[in-house]
Amino acid sequence: MMKKLLLAAAIAASAGTVTLPAAAAVIVVQTAPPPLRDEVVPPPRHGYVWAPGYWDWRNNRHVWVKGHWERERRGYVYHQPAWVERDGHWEMSRGRWARGDNDHDGVPNGVDNHPNNPRRD
Repeated sequence: MMKKLLLAAAIAASAGTVTLPAAAAVIVVQTAPPPLRDEVVPPPRHGYVWAPGYWDWRNNRHVWVKGHWERERRGYVYHQPAWVERDGHWEMSRGRWARGDNDHDGVPNGVDNHPNNPRRD
């Protein structure tokens, strides 16, 4: 009985530690971001991808976020945050990981029946 209680407590405690990927958020503002800052890009680091610095929108103003290393995710490609002007306002898509596309045919590997064959034969 005591073992079952301990097991149930351990499962309940570990349930709070599960992390889910953040949804891609889009920020829309009227103010254009400042020019990107010059940043020293460190030499390549095995198992990591460099995520360059970018202007974030916090507390109604642009705030610079320094570049950092992201641990590489097998089968995924990192897309850095980006600001785009649309119809007189600015939209920022957050940095995110997306399934890779080995053959560069525009179809993510996860749904591609021929992930290494761009000619589809």
